[in-house]
Amino acid sequence: MIDRELLAILVCPVSKTALIPNADGSELRCIASGLAYPVRDGIPVLLADEARELSAEEIEALRES
Repeated sequence: MIDRELLAILVCPVSKTALIPNADGSELRCIASGLAYPVRDGIPVLLADEARELSAEEIEALRES
């Protein structure tokens, strides 16, 4: 899991908006860019090339939460 203080200052490198961790802490997701960045060994990998695209359903679920 990522430290709350670190999470508070991290932003999506594409959209410059806040990131939302998933339930198990293995990804940081961004609604604005529609990307999910992996967290490997507790370290966020904030590279657009490493991110996966979120599905429309995943983005909608993030908006509703």
